[in-house]
Parts: sequence; C-alpha cells; structure tokens
Amino acid sequence: MADQVRFLVIDGYNKEARAELVAGGASVAGELYGRVLKRCLPGAQCDVIFAADPDAALARGVGLERYDGVVWTGSILTAYDDDPRVSRQIELARAIFGAGVPSFGSCWAAQIAVVAAGGVVQAHPRGREMVVARKISLTPEGRSHPLYEGKPSVFDALTSHLDEISQLPPDSLVLASSPFTRVQAVAVKSGRSTFWGVQYHPEFDLHEMARIIHCRTDLLIEAGLFADREAASDYIGKLEALHQDPARKDIAWLLGIDADIMDEAIRLAEVRNWINRLVLPNKQGK
Repeated sequence: MADQVRFLVIDGYNKEARAELVAGGASVAGELYGRVLKRCLPGAQCDVIFAADPDAALARGVGLERYDGVVWTGSILTAYDDDPRVSRQIELARAIFGAGVPSFGSCWAAQIAVVAAGGVVQAHPRGREMVVARKISLTPEGRSHPLYEGKPSVFDALTSHLDEISQLPPDSLVLASSPFTRVQAVAVKSGRSTFWGVQYHPEFDLHEMARIIHCRTDLLIEAGLFADREAASDYIGKLEALHQDPARKDIAWLLGIDADIMDEAIRLAEVRNWINRLVLPNKQGK
C-alpha cells in the first residue's frame, strides 16, 4: 500500500542482553514495540534494527527518509559510558534529528535522545526504580501537551531503570515528573525533527515485567528490592496471575496496580498520541 505507515524500531539492547531476556521468557524489545505499534495503528509496517550491534543496518542513518516515524526501545547499556555500542546509537539519534523524522521511545530512548541533543544523563542517585513508577504527575507543560491527551494528570506506570536525565538540552520540555525521578517524560526539538519520550515503559504489560524481574532477580535482591529469591518468585507469580486474569481484584489491590497499567487504552495513550499528532501529519506533509 502506497499510504502504509512505515516505522523503524531501534532495539537498544546488545546481543548478550537480548539473549538473556529471551532465555527468561521475555520478548525481544524491538519485536515487542513492533507489536505495540501495530496494535495502535493496524496495518503499519515495522522494521527492527539492533543498533548496539556493530553490523547494524542504518548505523549511520542512511535510509531514514524511508520511514514515517522512529521508535526506540530500552537498553541495558549506559548512555554516559565510553562504549562504541553507545556512541553508535548517539550518532544514529543525531542522524534521526537531522533527517526530520519524528521519534519516540521509552527509558533508554529518552536518555539517548537527550544526550544526542546536548543534555546529560547520570546514574540515578536514588538507585534503581523498578516495577511501578508511582505518582507520575504531568507538569504544566505536560498537561497541555498532545503527548498526554486522554491521560490522567497523575498516574502509575511500569518501569525499570538505573539512570536519569540530569540536564536537559536546549529546546526541550519536562512533561512529567515523579517524587523518585524528576524527568519522567521529555519533548526534545533538535535539527529538523522532534522526539517525545518517557522514562517508564508503556510497551510493557504485567507478563513482560514479570519476565524481566525473573531475569534480574539477583540484581534486585542485591538492590534490596526483594528479601530473597522466594520473595521475588512470589511477586513474579502474582504479576503473572493478574496478567492472566485481570479480574483478580485481590492481587491488584495487594500490588497496588490499577487501570493506569491494566487498561491498555490508558497505558498506550502516549504511543497513540505520538502516532496521531506527529507521525501521521508528518506523512501527510511529505
């Protein structure tokens, strides 16, 4: 179809991290985001590349003009490390800004876009934010921003990160914040295009979150988030049970999880808004 929307999905994970997640029952991040995009826009085409790999296609941004929008996944990498797996992705983010293609993404995505545009990311002084980011509040700029149309002014979201945006680049706005993490969402203008991104993970459901906890149980025990493997296993089991049966009010109440996370229409509002407010108008203007 000549009018088919075409997305580029950039998976930020390195090969070893991807293999670890798959072994633990989690999805490949790029494929997960591709499925989310197709739910939000049926009929869309999604091409996935693994930008941390040295042989990644489009490593220097060649061919970006073929796409109507770019989406970045999370990553286990650190945006401030002197690492070619990181520098390749910063270079690609700058190429996307220069190509005039709107972009969006979660966690690593927000961090890498901020660094590419001249901002700073550092280790979170409060440590790891994991599972549920509580009391995310829209800033005054966020309440009037199209990214958050149809979203509550205060909400919870699934999350997993160790770093945070500490200094914004020029021409950027903080759209959401929380008591734990100051920048929970950001809009960045650079070059010829705009990036909207969030520090949390709207693409995750409870099953994906459960599998990530399974993969990182030892790290989470070390961080003090679980007392032991038995406690982690119990929590994972509750997440999986609630995913299988969203009517389990007992589990939802116990875990403090409500419609912000369980209702896909609310959870994926940011993805749909980015498509409707940036991607489709950009395609029509080509």
